[in-house]
Amino acid sequence: MLLKKTKKLEIQIDEFLDKVLNGGLVLKQGIKYYLNNQTEHFEESLKDIDKTENDADTLRRTIETKLYMHTLIPEQRGDVLGLLESTDKVLNSCKEVLFQFSVEKPAIPEEFSKEYIDLADTSVSAVECMIAAVRSYFSEFQMVRDNINKTLFFEKESDKLADKLKRDIFENKNLDLSGKMHIRYFVYHVDEIADAAEDVCDRLSIAVIKRYG
Repeated sequence: MLLKKTKKLEIQIDEFLDKVLNGGLVLKQGIKYYLNNQTEHFEESLKDIDKTENDADTLRRTIETKLYMHTLIPEQRGDVLGLLESTDKVLNSCKEVLFQFSVEKPAIPEEFSKEYIDLADTSVSAVECMIAAVRSYFSEFQMVRDNINKTLFFEKESDKLADKLKRDIFENKNLDLSGKMHIRYFVYHVDEIADAAEDVCDRLSIAVIKRYG
């Protein structure tokens, strides 16, 4: 195992990845609450994802400090730090999307609710597979490729759902152009979370090649 020198560091990286995964799940549920007009539950989701993101930042900084201070895994340290930072950006994107729902309060017609939920589910599925891929890099190398491929599958599915939803929005006769533009913006940003997960896997693929050839 890459982190066999220190069990505590391995545990902390696992905890960090748990935070990112939980952030994706909170985002998915938060969007459902918003679309179902469950305001109180939606506000709880905002608090949850804010705390999760703050906790993840603290963990990431602790891990980075340990990697430098104790000169652990010097040959892979740059790749590990890059993976942590790019993975953290996925969580930041999840938080930003949910907070934009809170700030801008898009008026999404009920007829589009299922498509938004399907898009969020698929985008977060990409995040789940990305987390599994990063975990595999540290402990089960033989699973890295499979989990990367799953991430790429869900990223492509997310793109398809986003494209269809945007077309459905602009073909709708009951919305004015400004309303269409506004709710299209949220389609783009939910889909972008899957793109961020893909970016992590691109970085991970390079790290694997450097480590194993």
